[in-house]
Amino acid sequence: MSPEKGNLYLIPCPIGDTPPLEVLPLLVKKSIEEIDHFVVENERSARRFIKSIVPRKSQPDLHIRLINKFTDESEIPQMIEPCLKGLHVGVISEAGCPGIADPGALIVEQAHSNGIKVVPLVGPSSILLALMASGLNGQSFAFNGYLPIDKRERRMEIKRLEKQSAEQQQSQLFIETPYRSDQLFESMLNTLHGQTQLCVAADITLTTEFIETHTVDAWKKIKVDLNKRPTLFIFQK
Repeated sequence: MSPEKGNLYLIPCPIGDTPPLEVLPLLVKKSIEEIDHFVVENERSARRFIKSIVPRKSQPDLHIRLINKFTDESEIPQMIEPCLKGLHVGVISEAGCPGIADPGALIVEQAHSNGIKVVPLVGPSSILLALMASGLNGQSFAFNGYLPIDKRERRMEIKRLEKQSAEQQQSQLFIETPYRSDQLFESMLNTLHGQTQLCVAADITLTTEFIETHTVDAWKKIKVDLNKRPTLFIFQK
């Protein structure tokens, strides 16, 4: 008789250097205490996170597999093998919630295909936190990930999404690599209509957190340094 399958736990972690238990519920700690098999985006930071949550947990006993942009999809089935043997597996993102703007979605899809229960745990999502604080439409919104790097293509995409926002009364959300946050901000100021509402949410949950919403015209009079700061942008026409 085959053993009962283990669960796949989606374990959130802090977005920045905030002490984990200030932003994570106790259930996250309890789950990590019971899990020895993990699929993570970065082994070093994942081990540091696990140690910060459960200091007494034996690091040598952890079984860790990597899932990131370099992972071949043929490797994914091996990552859920412990679940098929009755053991729980935890998925840890590099920051925030697994599966949201994160490669963890691949292993979740594999789990569903194999009848493995997926358990999402509560934790900080920069996308939802920024939207909550923006004052923009939380009933209809779209997360667009990264915009094109090429300036001309990026401008065209911003224009297209601004038109879509106006037609559907829909908030449009974006992220950017921290060292390009200033460039994307400048592109939006130079491309969007002056009365379009734009929210800039940087360093969410950190002591340096900055979240403000203004019209594009108003932003042009405000000095803000986003260099190397994780930032999420939201606009609504």
